[in-house]
Amino acid sequence: MRVVRGRGEDAEADRAVTQFLIEHAGTADEPAVRVWRPHRQVAFGPRDTNSEGYEAAVAAAREREFPTTERRVGGRPVAYTGDTIAFARIEPIEDERQGIDERYAAVRVDVRDALREIGVGAERGEPEDAFCPGSYSLQAAGGKLCGIAQRVTGDAALVAGIVVVDGHDEIGAVLDPVYDALEVPFDPDTVGSIERAGGEVDPVAIIMRIEDALVGDHLGSVEWVDDLPTVEWVGE
Repeated sequence: MRVVRGRGEDAEADRAVTQFLIEHAGTADEPAVRVWRPHRQVAFGPRDTNSEGYEAAVAAAREREFPTTERRVGGRPVAYTGDTIAFARIEPIEDERQGIDERYAAVRVDVRDALREIGVGAERGEPEDAFCPGSYSLQAAGGKLCGIAQRVTGDAALVAGIVVVDGHDEIGAVLDPVYDALEVPFDPDTVGSIERAGGEVDPVAIIMRIEDALVGDHLGSVEWVDDLPTVEWVGE
């Protein structure tokens, strides 16, 4: 298994790294895991960009000093403060119609167990009107702190998500006007975090816990983003 650490020099370079790993997994038949802290941003999904309120939502995020980006995987907007953690497990597949639920469930359990090891009793589910609603979210102390999404290509599957470490109030404050502009229900009080749940607030230690959980029993060769071949992000 290929284990990649670190982040690109900007959000665009960061997405290029993940796209490179997806393409590599499919062609080389080698799975990959990546856990990192993305740059500060609000990331919009495909449904958002087609919304009549998209431009107003982008403006609302930028007014609160959050750069904006567009992503290929996931649903509604998510916010990264700079300490928010992203994770991705990429697997080669033979049939894109099979294994979707199993991959979702496996990653959710792995992340849940990692959070429990740092003192967060996370459980499946999310409060009503949470950010980026989904069926495989994790919540604790009344707030959503983890969302998970999946994208399947012809020969690889990406299961990715975020874990909110701290800054839940800031995330709620920026997403409130963003969701309002998109006319999507959202309650800022539903944003949870490891800090809010009483867990250990140490992003580096949390990254290592989640990485270990996602790698599991596989032997991993560790690489840093700066050591990967130069890749270029091509948006859709």
